[in-house]
Amino acid sequence: MAKYGESADRTVASAMRRHKRGTLKSSSGQRVTSRKQAIAIGLSEARAKGAKVPRKPATRKRSTSRSSSRRKRT
Repeated sequence: MAKYGESADRTVASAMRRHKRGTLKSSSGQRVTSRKQAIAIGLSEARAKGAKVPRKPATRKRSTSRSSSRRKRT
């Protein structure tokens, strides 16, 4: 089973072409120079269009009790 849909592939390819030409800009308005950032922007645009793109990986929260147990007790 494919991980990404065809429309997502086209959107990412379009973002990569814009990156190569130097016309791709980030949300802040600055030119994108990183290849990874260009791919991320393409995937984000594909998600906004409703293409088949896997969800972003959820960030894991660190337990606060772990950091408090490291403190030296007096």
